[in-house]
Parts: sequence; structure tokens; C-alpha cells
Amino acid sequence: MRRLTYLLAILAMAFSTALIPASASASASGHHGHPKCVSVQPETGFYAGGRVGTEVLTVPDGRCSTISVSHIKDPANPSDRCQTFLVGFYPLGEDGSLTYTEPVTACGGHRTVLARNVPDGTEYIVLYDIDYLEQRIQFRVHH
Repeated sequence: MRRLTYLLAILAMAFSTALIPASASASASGHHGHPKCVSVQPETGFYAGGRVGTEVLTVPDGRCSTISVSHIKDPANPSDRCQTFLVGFYPLGEDGSLTYTEPVTACGGHRTVLARNVPDGTEYIVLYDIDYLEQRIQFRVHH
């Protein structure tokens, strides 16, 4: 069932350019978040419509209530340390699409919060806009 849900999310993203604002607010500040946040370097999940999405991630229980990114770099162009990110939240909405935060530009090594007040156990993906075909950005997610 999870694979079907994931496939539907990919298809919905590929055919839809409208973003639905998430209930968790996004911020472009360099907020460092809660010190108990878990840091991961997610695997790539898919490419669709000029964006790369990560594998499905889950907010750990009792850790922190934000989702942020840091340590952003393009291995093919090391001086490029900025990218535009957003978060897609599960479960799928009534229209079969994810609920998305507003896009946020994040740069370098400091943490940039993408979503706040995220409940424990929330499943989500992080997406970023690409600057050129086959671009794969390296970054860390803190949740």
C-alpha cells in the first residue's frame, strides 16, 4: 500500500504545479532548531517536473518539532551552496496529492527551517528545485 501511495504522490506531483500550503509554517530563518533533532542524509526518491524528492522520512518520537536542512552543496559545482527546498507531507489529501510547505531558499552549513510544529511520526519527503538536468544536491535533514 505504501508503494502505491508513493507512486500516486509522484504522479500527482508530475501533473500538478499548484502547491497547497502546509499546516506547518515554513520559515527562511537560519534557526538552529531543538538540540535533540536527529540529522540524516536522505536518499533520492524520485525526479519529477524539475524537482528531486527524497525517500519517505518519518519524524522521530519526542525529538523535535521542526524539519530543517543544512550542509547544502552541489558536488558538481562546490561553490553552489544554495537551493530552494519544500516539504511534502503525508497522508495524501482528498485530491490524492501531498500537502506542501511554501518553497524556502537555504544555503550552506547552517540550518534553515522548512516546517514547524510537525507532530511525532509524521511521514514526509523533502524536495528541491534543480538548476540543471541531473543535478543532485547533497544536504542533511534535521527532524
